[in-house]
Amino acid sequence: MSEGDAHVLEEVERWLSRRSWSAADRPLGRLMAAKHGTTISVVLPALDEEETVGEIVSVIRRELMEAVPLVDELVVVDSGSSDRTGEVAAAAGARVVHRDAILPRIPAVQGKGEVLWRSLMVTSGDIVCFVDADLREFSADFVSGIVGPLLTDPDVQFVKAMYDRPLGETAGQGGRVTELVARPLLNLHWPQLAGFVQPLGGEYAVRRSLLERLPFPVGYGVELGLLVDALHTVGLDALAQVDVGSRKHRHQDGQALGRMAAAIYRTAQLRLSRGHLVRPALTQFERAEEGFVPRTHAVDTQERPPMREIGEYAARRAA
Repeated sequence: MSEGDAHVLEEVERWLSRRSWSAADRPLGRLMAAKHGTTISVVLPALDEEETVGEIVSVIRRELMEAVPLVDELVVVDSGSSDRTGEVAAAAGARVVHRDAILPRIPAVQGKGEVLWRSLMVTSGDIVCFVDADLREFSADFVSGIVGPLLTDPDVQFVKAMYDRPLGETAGQGGRVTELVARPLLNLHWPQLAGFVQPLGGEYAVRRSLLERLPFPVGYGVELGLLVDALHTVGLDALAQVDVGSRKHRHQDGQALGRMAAAIYRTAQLRLSRGHLVRPALTQFERAEEGFVPRTHAVDTQERPPMREIGEYAARRAA
């Protein structure tokens, strides 16, 4: 079979037709009619995002809490910012919690997944919606679009946002780690997930009852890990995606992308073998006066257990 003869799995084709939507498919009025007491928490993990976090919080408060009461709780979890991220977020109307103040019995480690995992302890919504704090020209569709299927379809449990990712002025060139690492891994090892346009995107909404059952990779592998584990836990038909337009944000340099790629590959490797890396490190090179100098970085090797296994969380939910 030639390259041009390849085609998507029939199961994925059916999924794309049944579980891929646009934010416009569910207007706010329909969502409010379907809410029926379901509570929604929006979480922004943030590290040195004073330039963008305030606008994101303001849009969510104005359009989804004041104009219509769709969102019940808006929390920014600050993972140790050295700028005014927390102050700006609070002034815009978010509840700000520092990562290290959550579950102090368990010493915090660096990483996005660590922040998302801890956020379950300080939120209460039946649906938890994660939104990255570095988005520019933010639209409320990033929230209302992805919570929509969870409110209107009881069979849906996990919804990812999909969008265009321009790189500078060039359309569709963002998401380099997605195209070079995550998409090949998913297509080769978890082909049921091949239909996800943005598998590593930071905007997704999940029922708490599912999130609390999943382990959380502490670093950049968290999005791939949650998606793969959700597939194995609830099945493809419980997963969905919603088109919310275009996503503009701060892009990382090539070396940062390399570290992200290593963490994502490691997350996939663990799920394939449940083994461990012989040497969980990545060596990169920087040019200096004396030539190329090696810099070695640790690759995230830790995962947090499902939150329902944490005693403090179980006690809080029972209260």
